[in-house]
Amino acid sequence: MAEIRSYPFIRHLRSDASSHILHFRHSRLLKQGRGLSFWFLPMSDSLAEIPADDRELSVVLHGRSIDFQDITAQCVIGYRVEDPTKLAGRVDFTLDSRTGLFHKKPLESITQVLAQMAQQHASDYLAGMSVRTILAEGQTQIRERIEAGLAQEGLLDALGLEMVSVRISAVKPNPELEKALEAPMREHIKQEADEAAFQRRALAVEKERAIQENELQNRIELAKREEQLINQEGQNERRKATETAEARQISSRSEADSRRIQAEAAALETRLEGQAEAESLQAVEGTRVELEQRQMEVFKGMPPAVIFGLGFKELAGKLHTIEHLNLTPDLIGTMLANLMEAGTKHLEAKEK
Repeated sequence: MAEIRSYPFIRHLRSDASSHILHFRHSRLLKQGRGLSFWFLPMSDSLAEIPADDRELSVVLHGRSIDFQDITAQCVIGYRVEDPTKLAGRVDFTLDSRTGLFHKKPLESITQVLAQMAQQHASDYLAGMSVRTILAEGQTQIRERIEAGLAQEGLLDALGLEMVSVRISAVKPNPELEKALEAPMREHIKQEADEAAFQRRALAVEKERAIQENELQNRIELAKREEQLINQEGQNERRKATETAEARQISSRSEADSRRIQAEAAALETRLEGQAEAESLQAVEGTRVELEQRQMEVFKGMPPAVIFGLGFKELAGKLHTIEHLNLTPDLIGTMLANLMEAGTKHLEAKEK
C-alpha cells in the first residue's frame, strides 16, 4: 500500500514498485506509474492505486454430474493487471488521501468476478459428465475449460486483466460417494495384496519343499555313506576279530603245547618220584617185613608167658601215650599167675 504523510495544506505520497499510481486533479490525469513519490493537494487531487504484481485466487468450485452427484474442485487462478487505467475505469481503486487505504474493496470485486466465471465454466463441464469420468479426467478437463472460457470472455479484456495460470489441485465427490467408489478399488487392491501374499506363501512353500527335498537327499546320501562306513567298519572288525582269533588260537596252541609239555614233564617227574618213593618204601617195608618175620620166628619158640611179658613191657613203655586203660581182676589175675609161673620156670631153668 501507498504511504501518505500529512503536512499543513499539502500531503506527500510514496508508493511501492509493485503498485501503479494514478494521480487525478479535477478529473484530469496528471501522472501515473509504478513506484511514484510526489506531493499532492488533498482538497483537489484524487489518487488510485492498482496492484501491478501477479495475484492468485483460490476458489472452491461446486457442481453436479450428469448422474446427479455433487463434485468439488479446488482451483487456483493466477492473474495480473495488464491495463491499470482500464481497470481503474471499471473498478474503484480510489485511496483515502489521509490513510492511504482503499475506500472500497476492489480486489474482492475482482476475485468475485473471476470466481463466478470459473464456477460457470466448471459447472458446464461437470453437468455433462459422469462422476467416474470426472474423477478420472476432471483435473485436466476443468482446467482447460476454465482457461478457454476466461480467454474467450471479453470481460477480462474490458477489465484490463490478463490470466496467468489455472491450476486444479483436487476433484472430489461427497465423502459417502467417495467411500463407495473407493470400496471396489480397495477390495481389488486387497485382493491383489492377498494374491501377492498367497504367491509369496506358495513360493515360500515351494522353497521350503525344495529345501526339505534337499535335506532329504542329503540325509539319504549320508545314510548311504553311513551304511558304507558301517559295512567297512564291520569288515574291519571281522578281519580284526579273525586275526585276533587266529593269533589267540596260535597263542593258545603254543600255551597248550607248553602246558602239555610242562604237564608231561611234571607227570614224568611225579612218576619218577613215585617210582623212587615206591622203591624206597618197598625197600623199607621189605626190610621191616623181613625183620618182623624174623621176630615172629623168634617168638614162635618162646612160651606164652614170655611173649606176654614182652608185650607188657612194650605196653609199659607207651603208658604216657595211653589216656584210658581198663584192667579187670580177671585179666590181672591171669597175668600175674602167668607171670609167676613164667618166673618159676625161669628160676628152675637157671638152677639146672
